Amino acid sequence: MKAIACQLPSERGVPLSRFSSAEIAREAVARGIVEQVSGATVWRWLAEDAIRPWNYRSWIFPRDPDFRVKAARVLDLYAGRFEGKLLHPGELVLCADEKPSIQARARLHATAAPLPGGDGQLVEHEYERMGALCYLAAWDARRAKIFDRCAPKDGIDPFDALVDQFMSEHPYKHAQRVFLIVDNGSAHRGQRSIDRLQGAWPNLIVVHTPVHASWLNQAEIYFSVVQRKALTPNDFADLAALETHLLAFGRHYEQIAAPFQWKFTRTDLHQLLTKTRTATAAAAA
Repeated sequence: MKAIACQLPSERGVPLSRFSSAEIAREAVARGIVEQVSGATVWRWLAEDAIRPWNYRSWIFPRDPDFRVKAARVLDLYAGRFEGKLLHPGELVLCADEKPSIQARARLHATAAPLPGGDGQLVEHEYERMGALCYLAAWDARRAKIFDRCAPKDGIDPFDALVDQFMSEHPYKHAQRVFLIVDNGSAHRGQRSIDRLQGAWPNLIVVHTPVHASWLNQAEIYFSVVQRKALTPNDFADLAALETHLLAFGRHYEQIAAPFQWKFTRTDLHQLLTKTRTATAAAAA
């Protein structure tokens, strides 16, 4: 029974994307493993070993040959180190990224406020698309400060404007070093982006996350807060209203924000890559 659950349905010639407990029970009976068994019984047996073939999650195998080195560099910065040395108190760490294609959805009827005994807000399902914009933000990982702006779309010019926004201010302008953590988006990918940004700001050090590792960028945590707190539900009359709302939220959140309690360490990275190598070897076998 457990052997069936630990195989893909396609390996058994079954035209399913994933097994349920009832389907495993039917498969076991069809193959003569048991004469009769219920899906509930199968579920209890599998639960003993925490086997849940009906669940799934998406993931990406690390393809960056320098994944460990690049990820460790980012993790060290979050821990207050760079190249084996402690950061000076005046050295700063920022994380920047874009959240593109945010739609302004004008609901066809006004949203109703929550009522006692109700189910919360009532949001009209139908809406008119009023366009989309890009929200760019830089998060100071040590000071919990936000720099943000909106643009019609993402690109080099909007991203460079974001960098200029914080680098032209105190204390970043005169800091000994400012570390900027970015992913590999088109506006800040590769050595050209390093040359461009560090050429404009000599005290800036651009640090890339590995390819397909945006989850190491704390700006993504801030964007998840924006999505939950400011954009859901989405009800904006036009792009001007959306932009005003996003920038106002940044100022509101900044008043209550604290540095994120980052807990993923080099040890966790080693365990993750070991697990990934094991999964890769098993898939190739």
